[in-house]
Amino acid sequence: MNIDLLTSEELEKLRELILAADNIVVCSHVSPDGDALGSSLGWAEALRLFGKKSTIIVPDQFPDFLRWLPGIETIVRYDKRSDEADAYIADADLIFCLDFNELSRTDNMQASLGAARGKKVLIDHHLKPSVDAVLSVSRPPLSSTCEIVFRIVWQLGLFEKLDRKYATAIYCGMMTDTGGFTFASTRPEIFFIICQLLTKGIDKDKIYRNVFHTFSENRLRLQGYVLYEKMKVLANGHAAYFTLTRDDMKRFQYIKGDSEGFVNMPLQIKGMQLSISLREDTERDNYILVSLRSVDNFPCNEMAAEFFNGGGHFNASGGKLFCSIDEAVKITEKAILAYESKLK
Repeated sequence: MNIDLLTSEELEKLRELILAADNIVVCSHVSPDGDALGSSLGWAEALRLFGKKSTIIVPDQFPDFLRWLPGIETIVRYDKRSDEADAYIADADLIFCLDFNELSRTDNMQASLGAARGKKVLIDHHLKPSVDAVLSVSRPPLSSTCEIVFRIVWQLGLFEKLDRKYATAIYCGMMTDTGGFTFASTRPEIFFIICQLLTKGIDKDKIYRNVFHTFSENRLRLQGYVLYEKMKVLANGHAAYFTLTRDDMKRFQYIKGDSEGFVNMPLQIKGMQLSISLREDTERDNYILVSLRSVDNFPCNEMAAEFFNGGGHFNASGGKLFCSIDEAVKITEKAILAYESKLK
């Protein structure tokens, strides 16, 4: 099966950029998820085969359920080591931007990345990329940035030399960004890639358990609380939303990542097409994190752009609101009403 992604010119340019670089930084978006971390760790392993050591920098904390990933201890968190991270970015002559389409998605790293002298290479699957890059590998139709990284590594002829550490990171990212291969994963190329990753001896069942079945008792109780107490169903049963306040999170001893996947749960209701999560930020007042998920032909990205200062994929998007949680609820209900004709 041919899974080549780059033209011969793009492939050669990528090689030249890597070989010419002395200091390489790999960075991803704020609140890094499995795809951001998996693609960064996997790409760093590939760069090692070029004889290049790279520094992975992420804006802030990642979920607790991803702390088992091989190599995770090498990642520099900008919010904890900003001076050190700024120095790495300033000294870099090559910066790989993974799993984000615009610098604003790096949050507190944006200014440093924007001022960096190093050449940027974008590897991403989100719509409308705006990063000023000398090489942009933007493929929105693909399942994940990890899939893109795999296909580039395969095309570079490096896969045979890589081991289980690389394969574990890539598989984890593909798995998490497709909800365990339950959406955005109908193309045969995806399962060809999985077959190849399995040849490296990864334990895909254990990876699944590590991500989806290692939560605390408090997290499980929080899930039940959200479904029973917080979920509101509108649009004749076709849309739902729920809120998570600071008080809710304090009550259930919330840690980062505990609400991962909650936004998908209302979509299990028969006839449900849209689910929206509204979560208060734990540190900033009047800052609401918004996640949107849909099925079939409902355009999450359009709603996210119009009402929630966001965007993303057709069936999976995000955004933010600068208001109280009560005001966020009003905006959400207004958004659902505005799109009611598409929720049938």
